[in-house]
Amino acid sequence: QVQLVESGGGLVQPGGFLRLSCKASGSIISVGLMGWYRQAPGKVRELIATTTANSSPTYQDSVRGRFTIVRDNARNTVALEMRSLKPEDSGVYFCYARALSTTEARVNDYWGQGTQVTVSS
Repeated sequence: QVQLVESGGGLVQPGGFLRLSCKASGSIISVGLMGWYRQAPGKVRELIATTTANSSPTYQDSVRGRFTIVRDNARNTVALEMRSLKPEDSGVYFCYARALSTTEARVNDYWGQGTQVTVSS
């Protein structure tokens, strides 16, 4: 099994900065794609940013240029640096990882518990 634990959410004013962190742990053999998703109230969960094992990132159009996804393969961590935050960036942010563990016969998708980000004055 693989566990993902997020940290770093909170309340920030528009134009502010937040850094979310996520660490994968457990009986990990390898971690492939990692990323962040967001779910706002009444909306479906949407992809914000992903990064491959060789740190090739992709971003949702609305965050490109403001958010940066950072990965550390040695520590199995992924962070999301969010700048120039807007109220519409608010929501619960979920860490995601596609990983192979010693307890599973195939690659599985794993999710963190989510961390709340609120952008408001």
